[in-house]
Amino acid sequence: MKTLVKISLLFILSASLCSCPYNSAYNLDEVPGIYVEDILLGRWVTFTKDPVSKKEAIVYLSLSKKTDTEYHISFSGKLDAIRRYEPVTSDSLSGTAFMSTVDNRQFFNIQINARIYIAEFIFKDEKISLLPLAEHFTAKMIFNSVELRHSVAFHYKTRVHPILDEDLCLRDMIKIK
Repeated sequence: MKTLVKISLLFILSASLCSCPYNSAYNLDEVPGIYVEDILLGRWVTFTKDPVSKKEAIVYLSLSKKTDTEYHISFSGKLDAIRRYEPVTSDSLSGTAFMSTVDNRQFFNIQINARIYIAEFIFKDEKISLLPLAEHFTAKMIFNSVELRHSVAFHYKTRVHPILDEDLCLRDMIKIK
């Protein structure tokens, strides 16, 4: 009986850990170093599935140039999935972002409300995807940007599939006029 209880508690704990995006006090790079790409600027759209109701919802991503190496970033649309993690009072979230490269993979360092989120960025076939890492992608305590960079590199080298926050993944976004 004790074994059954322990297994049940471990399952519940692992399921609860799978539901948070990774946030940090550190970026992958201390200073932005990759220039803003004009082809990425504009509004992008995709459909996501609400994790509770399983209905499709539309989400918009807007990227504009803040500096030569930083973007203004904003998410709008049906943001109910995000409400569990952030106090969202309207239908949009805004912040800043810049690009980093770790082992030939591109990542956005997204800062919203003084928190930094790390999301893999994929641009392929005129579509973009933002894939945020899940809170438990590493068990290490991160104390600086160098440690975060090493943890991300190690994670992608040792996993067949990275641990992502699937509820917040924005896949195959298309650019709209």
